[in-house]
Amino acid sequence: MSAPTSTSSGEHSVIVSGFGGQGTLFAGQLLAYAAMEAGKEVTWFPAYGPESRGGKARCTVIVSDEAIGAPVIRRPRSCVALNLPSMEGFEPEVLPGGTLVVNTSLVKTKSTRDDIQVLYVPATADATKLGNPRLANVIALGALVEANGIVPLDAIIEALRLHLPERHKKLLGLNVEAIKHGATYAHTA
Repeated sequence: MSAPTSTSSGEHSVIVSGFGGQGTLFAGQLLAYAAMEAGKEVTWFPAYGPESRGGKARCTVIVSDEAIGAPVIRRPRSCVALNLPSMEGFEPEVLPGGTLVVNTSLVKTKSTRDDIQVLYVPATADATKLGNPRLANVIALGALVEANGIVPLDAIIEALRLHLPERHKKLLGLNVEAIKHGATYAHTA
């Protein structure tokens, strides 16, 4: 399937969803920072369960060329599903023509949709091979951004350089490698 078309004038909505501790909120922040640096209008809206790790965690990011009316969406144009509950909850909601990135390391089911682009990415397994299983979020984000061009991949890398927490700066090179690795999945769909 070709790259999805816009749902409205230059607006793209994304849900990144998984378990707490998978970096869903950080992946959404990277996308939001990259879009802001590119001069876009952006909202980033986190939602998570009461548990700090292992509970539900997701964020909504809206990137637009115009003012954004509200930070909440019902049906995203794109979704990154890092676990099975996220796949089950958001796969039906992705707009026709949209993109779904599925972490096949934790999600063994396939999408039943034929009206969306689905990227199957073994993000957790690949992150482990790269040396840090916590990189699954940026691998999946790299796949999404390369597939639909919300922002250029280089903008995500620059946002990572600018906004990676100081305590994780030693992992910058590994994060950049993970983003670039994830981008390769956009060309295998």
